[in-house]
Amino acid sequence: MSQTTLASHRRAFDVAAIRADFPILARQVHGQPLIYLDNAATTQKPQVVIETLQHYYRHYNANVHRGLHALSEEATAAVEESRQIIQQFLHAQSVNEIVFTSGCTASLNTLALAFSQGYLRPGDEVLISTMEHHANIVPWQMACQRTGASLKIIPINDLGELDINQALCMMNPKTRLLSLVHVSNTLGSINPIHTLINAAHAQKIPVIIDGAQAVAHLPVDVQVLDCDFYVFSGHKIFGPTGTGVLYGKAQWLDQLPPVFGGGDMIETVSFERSTYAKAPHKFEAGTPNIAGIIGLGAAITYLQQFDMVEVEQHEQQLLTRAKHWLAQTDQLQLLGDSANKVPVVSFYCEDVHPHDLSTLLDYEGIAIRAGHHCTMPLMQRFNVPATVRASMSFYNTLDEVDIFFAKLEQVRRQFQ
Repeated sequence: MSQTTLASHRRAFDVAAIRADFPILARQVHGQPLIYLDNAATTQKPQVVIETLQHYYRHYNANVHRGLHALSEEATAAVEESRQIIQQFLHAQSVNEIVFTSGCTASLNTLALAFSQGYLRPGDEVLISTMEHHANIVPWQMACQRTGASLKIIPINDLGELDINQALCMMNPKTRLLSLVHVSNTLGSINPIHTLINAAHAQKIPVIIDGAQAVAHLPVDVQVLDCDFYVFSGHKIFGPTGTGVLYGKAQWLDQLPPVFGGGDMIETVSFERSTYAKAPHKFEAGTPNIAGIIGLGAAITYLQQFDMVEVEQHEQQLLTRAKHWLAQTDQLQLLGDSANKVPVVSFYCEDVHPHDLSTLLDYEGIAIRAGHHCTMPLMQRFNVPATVRASMSFYNTLDEVDIFFAKLEQVRRQFQ
């Protein structure tokens, strides 16, 4: 669907109408209306995505890229239509720059394995930041162990912002890769990735961006960003679990070797040697999550009905209200207060453990996350064992934020 067509099909931003699209938001938990504030972990699914999955399995369940019968051709066409939807969503130059994976973690591991084969060498450096998710730490640790390269860490300040000057100083002739989160899953901080991409490219350093927490909140244009790779997970953007996208510039996908062997990623196979398909298929070994990929296309099409400026405005109102309540008591310490944030607040309660808060709030129907959020080095940076995280989406309301903090205060007083 072209951008012109999308613009002509815009829906007015109406939170009540949006909530009606998500069946799970109408349920009760422990006899209380569900207030779902764990969107950074996974988002809920609109009815159109649920129906898309059911329609595939009911009407044209078949494997893709293999059969000549009608069901296979219909399934293949639907998968490739999703690839086109995602190409246009990210503004990639070609559908061949869109690789389907099982999620952001799989995408990052694929890149780490590919760059381990002849690209990284002893003495090279891979640059990441203190606020990375484990999925953008551990694969690069493994890659460095395999190749003899070193992992270097960009520090952050007390506001949860990257130390840009330090980042620029750390880029040097030894730096072979910069892999950076677009938006922190714990802090909500939006990183100035365009600035860092430009600086890295000035030194011919390729850049990988982890966009898992960005795509549901911000418009993303990989042409404007000029990143070499951009990855995200489908379940963070209202799509099915077990789906992901690895965008890569054509010249990089053509250059990098495949890392998984099997069906659908080959041209020819003999016992002496095999030759590989061109990108993106050389990175898509085996039967993919066909229904999930088709559902992801439906999820992104659903989101594109809305003006992202209006989405951002609503979400910033949610963030402002949450920060207002956090400022009412000294016992709640907000981690990270970057000037540029998505609607995520992660905080530490001095008198109640986050796990206790999460458990008791669950009995009030409130779903939040407590723990280290797969960012243990970040917890160490702020010297806290764990936090409570409330992560909001465009279907959340100001009333839900108010109820959450009112119930939070009640629980906290019980412990006192």
